[in-house]
Amino acid sequence: MNIRRTTKGRTVLTAVAITTGLVLTVAGCGGGGDDEGSDKNPSSSSPAKNDGGDDKEKSESPSAQQILAEVKSGGLTLAVTSANRDDGGFVTVEGTVTNNSGKSWVAADWRGDERELAGNGGSIAGASLVDQTGKKKYLVLRDTEGRCLCTRFTGGVRSGETTEWFAQFPAPPEDTTKVSFQVGSMPPASVEISEGE
Repeated sequence: MNIRRTTKGRTVLTAVAITTGLVLTVAGCGGGGDDEGSDKNPSSSSPAKNDGGDDKEKSESPSAQQILAEVKSGGLTLAVTSANRDDGGFVTVEGTVTNNSGKSWVAADWRGDERELAGNGGSIAGASLVDQTGKKKYLVLRDTEGRCLCTRFTGGVRSGETTEWFAQFPAPPEDTTKVSFQVGSMPPASVEISEGE
């Protein structure tokens, strides 16, 4: 009988503990918390709206990037948005290409003529920077297997689309601040190099 009372007592205590936990959970989810939440709701919804506005500003800022140079040829528009000299001894050039040719574009003539670059497919591997003052041409950096440190346009760019690109080059001397960027049959674009952050 003693064992039976102990087991029955444990069962009752367990049921009470579970019931108390459920009651506290339900009380925590409802009741007075909603009233306070409704008072705070307008002010808490305002930051959410502001966050959305911040997101819009952030998403608008890339499209509002300063264009350093823009050239057009054959329905393509190439824009250079930055050319930064980095501490590692290289220059990273970035921009966009817009295809308004009326057909898909695969960047075949942008990959360069060198046999080593053929494995890069449609890419900007054939781009170059020309230092007119120093009379020197800088080619896109590549690894030991011939892969360029640049954008590959996998699948091409459909008509009406704009895509971003980048290419890294050896850095010209410190006193060289203006270079000419050229790729494929596009006209050369005069670009000013800025110091990296």
